[in-house]
Amino acid sequence: MGRVTERRKVIRIRDGAVSTRPDTLVAEEPLEIRLNGKPLAITMRTPGDDFALAAGFLVSEGVLGRADELQNIVYCAGATVDGSNTYNIVDVRTAPEVVVPDITLERNVYTTSSCGLCGKASLDAVRTTARWSIDDTLDGTAPPVRLEPALLASLPDRLRAAQRVFDRTGGLHAAALFTEDGELVDIREDVGRHNAVDKLVGRALQNGTLPLSRTVLLVSGRASFELAQKAVMAGIPVLAAVSAPSSLAVDLAAETGLTLVGFLRGANMNVYAGEHRVTLRATAGQG
Repeated sequence: MGRVTERRKVIRIRDGAVSTRPDTLVAEEPLEIRLNGKPLAITMRTPGDDFALAAGFLVSEGVLGRADELQNIVYCAGATVDGSNTYNIVDVRTAPEVVVPDITLERNVYTTSSCGLCGKASLDAVRTTARWSIDDTLDGTAPPVRLEPALLASLPDRLRAAQRVFDRTGGLHAAALFTEDGELVDIREDVGRHNAVDKLVGRALQNGTLPLSRTVLLVSGRASFELAQKAVMAGIPVLAAVSAPSSLAVDLAAETGLTLVGFLRGANMNVYAGEHRVTLRATAGQG
């Protein structure tokens, strides 16, 4: 298994003084995901939680939704010319009754650590493949999730405090799940935000806790369409980010009922969609 961090020599310049020292860097390696023996995707990720990452990726692709649909996940041997195992290829085996997509050369996808899946599907694809509705205004069995702005404001500091590898490298994104009461459920780190989210969702699938219907997903950095889609596919009603969302993420949130919060910094935040879940006492200003 690859390590989460690696050491490299660096020339350090501070106030004109030059020195040489080792530096701790976050590891980045490719992971090929195979589905029932057929290549499906390659993602650049930080090694660790690879099985959860693969499972979460397949949740976001609409292939998996329940723990019993996942038969097993294994590392593939013979990944190199000499036959040694690099632990960079995983094969996901689904239960016999699971309908898998037709995997063709056109379907194979490549994801990067910076932007995730390239050429992502349209809003229509998300709408037709999502297993759970997150529009809790339509569900009379339980009251909608309601969040105080002060609770949302407290989450980034709690996320940061739980980032163990970031403290050593400064080069990792993080994604965390919180309950509607602000309790930390899980946190994952990776060079890619989308991978960190997949690791969270994959662990939930393996634990049989999907859909994550009364949780808040907090991500470091921006909120892209892909991250909003992953939240919707996992049944998560609230996505918050410390930076800006994209226009397509806002469109998806508005269409699906996802609460999308951006620029969550200190006591300040912007609510772009799903404002019914945020307790707003002051009258909104006119702009």
